[in-house]
Amino acid sequence: MDNRDKYFEIIKNNEKVFLQFLKAKFPLFHNSKFFFRDLQYGIQKYFESQGTKLTIAEAEVIAIMVGKYLEKENIFISLNHQGWKVNYPEFVTTVPGDPF
Repeated sequence: MDNRDKYFEIIKNNEKVFLQFLKAKFPLFHNSKFFFRDLQYGIQKYFESQGTKLTIAEAEVIAIMVGKYLEKENIFISLNHQGWKVNYPEFVTTVPGDPF
């Protein structure tokens, strides 16, 4: 297993923590658009927060793997090669006075 596979497995095994990290750093809400580059940079920042520095190229390969995985899990719905629609009801945002 090479490092990219190892980092992918770390994200996969800590999916909820990773998604919460992304939400804290990027506009990640239920039914919002989320872009590939945000995922790539989010992966870099996630591992930097754990003391591991990834290159842009490494983060890009891992982002492709993570994007496909989140599509398979129906958390990301592909819009095009640049991004997804987020399908994660836990990230619904409400405004005071919303009827929902």
